[in-house]
Amino acid sequence: MSPDSPPPKRLRRLARLIGLLVAATLVVAVGAAWWSSLRPDVYSAMAMGVADPGGGPVVVGPTGGHGHGPDAASAVDVTTLIADPGRAADVRVELVARAERVTLPDGEQVDAFTLNGTTPGPAIRARQGELVEVVLRNESVPDGTTLHWHGVDVPAAMDGVAGVTQDAVPPGGAFTYRFVAEDAGSYWYHAHQVSHAQVLGGLFGALVIEPGEPVEHDIDAVALFHTYPGTSRTIDGTSGDIAVDAPAGTLARVRVVNTDSAPTVVWVTGAAFRLLSIDGTDVHGPTEVTDRKVAVTAGGRVDLEVRVPAEGARVQAPGVSLALGPGRSAADAPVGTAPAEVLDPLGYGSAAPLGFDPAQPDRAFAYDIGRLPGFLNGRPGVWWTINGRMGGDVPAYHVAEGDVVTMRITNGSGEVHPMHLHGHHVVVLSRDGAPATGSPWWVDSLDVGHGETFEVAFVADNPGIWMDHCHTLPHAVEGLMTHVMYEGVTTPFMLGSGSGNEPE
Repeated sequence: MSPDSPPPKRLRRLARLIGLLVAATLVVAVGAAWWSSLRPDVYSAMAMGVADPGGGPVVVGPTGGHGHGPDAASAVDVTTLIADPGRAADVRVELVARAERVTLPDGEQVDAFTLNGTTPGPAIRARQGELVEVVLRNESVPDGTTLHWHGVDVPAAMDGVAGVTQDAVPPGGAFTYRFVAEDAGSYWYHAHQVSHAQVLGGLFGALVIEPGEPVEHDIDAVALFHTYPGTSRTIDGTSGDIAVDAPAGTLARVRVVNTDSAPTVVWVTGAAFRLLSIDGTDVHGPTEVTDRKVAVTAGGRVDLEVRVPAEGARVQAPGVSLALGPGRSAADAPVGTAPAEVLDPLGYGSAAPLGFDPAQPDRAFAYDIGRLPGFLNGRPGVWWTINGRMGGDVPAYHVAEGDVVTMRITNGSGEVHPMHLHGHHVVVLSRDGAPATGSPWWVDSLDVGHGETFEVAFVADNPGIWMDHCHTLPHAVEGLMTHVMYEGVTTPFMLGSGSGNEPE
């Protein structure tokens, strides 16, 4: 047979058969992957993920699984983790959530969400040590809603995560949140039911916890950044700029809150400033800074201190600013462009004790962020992964109360991710191998850029079931979400399409 002769008929049949077998194998593999990605219509957070004890003891319940389920010995129901029920509230607020037509700052009318008829919702202020009580009434948000107290280490029952710590509040329903304002600082509250849509649409507001001992600031202002659908960025619900009357020599504290799903920067034009606080925790030994911008991650907060000059000054971010100055001249305060150099919290301020030793952790976890093609609850796509896994196969990080925990967060996904752990603050130990040398850098929302590696640590001192997710909220919907779960804590609430609870 010459080299150009067609292969014998039997060889052609064999090749076709092999091709069919390969195709069938691929179809079966894809079908199996699709099937295994499906979640029940109703399921418990206790069944989510694969238990990762981080080198600590593995906790297994009487029927296996995470060992945190309703059958676990001496299980603690998350609903019992509350503030003293007999204590009277020091600060009491009622918030009514509505879906309604809203006129945005540029004059456009859109379908949005409000709290007490406004967006942002009312700013809530309390003093450190006071018991805060907030009654949320859902008048007309059709999917139900909740309130999460972003950055406040509340007792677990008050965390406001639909399907994990409570059921979403349906139209006509109400829920009461109670917590002691233990840590002074700048925080915010927002919906955690269909959060990617409800936060974007307006269900959020500022929360300020003032220190027990008053601090000498003549002006204490909040600068709440938000971009509504179809608009440019707003500050406290206003497009462009706002002005605050501040006589020359006034010492002003400006609490910057980034409610968007993307990082931003903030800087001061016309005066020097000090970075007083990051994510509600004071910087130790802050020094005066000029010609620097400060990064503010999605969900993050920074407090800046400015001594107002006679000609005024501006706290600026792309598209918005807060002007400080005497009388009407505040509006004439100088405008500047963003400095080129970023103030690096890794070395800013002066060192101080952490209060625990992260060198000998009880548990050490990896949180490696990636992206792979696959199925997420039956939907084909390219999804975010944690440790190379997605959906129900991501790790569920298990801790016991009192554990010292370290976590190595890496990002090879191609995009930045603002990582947010509920119920705790973590301290940054290093970035890309460079150790922290300045003030302890405590955060609850941390930007991890592509190619970056952070080592962080915390003490497991707040029992509960805590979301640990990306605060670019659509990314949480797309799989970048898991839990830190305490030994022996369980929840009666359910997730899934049939539950009415959809926290992401």
